[in-house]
Amino acid sequence: MLKSVVPPALGLVLACAVCLGATPARAGVVAQVDRGAQRMRVYVDGALAQVWPVSTARSGFVTPPGQYRVYRLERWWWSRKYGGAMPYALFYRGGYAIHGTAAVGRLGRPASHGCVRLAPGHARWLFRLVHDVGGARVVIR
Repeated sequence: MLKSVVPPALGLVLACAVCLGATPARAGVVAQVDRGAQRMRVYVDGALAQVWPVSTARSGFVTPPGQYRVYRLERWWWSRKYGGAMPYALFYRGGYAIHGTAAVGRLGRPASHGCVRLAPGHARWLFRLVHDVGGARVVIR
């Protein structure tokens, strides 16, 4: 059985809306990545829900700044270009994605080819949340 990843307060709002026969509004999920601090902040309906260390592009590569929409989710993906696993991938621009990594010892400093790497449990949590609410925005600064 899957554990709910919707914050308790949001779950209560959604449950009440369904009980009253209303169509619940979709939660707004924003994953904000600070490349300088190597941190991600996840907001749900404007409220800060999580802060995690990440790894963005190392020297010679780039994690492109900007605002994007997650357009594809892949529970398990393999990068043919770099030959690496990308579990719980949230694609937001071309081949760029937020995904889990086995290189957890490198989180908190630049280490990727351009993607945003997360600890596997954090990537799973974010993947499930984005899947459940039907999308998210990604902001890279």
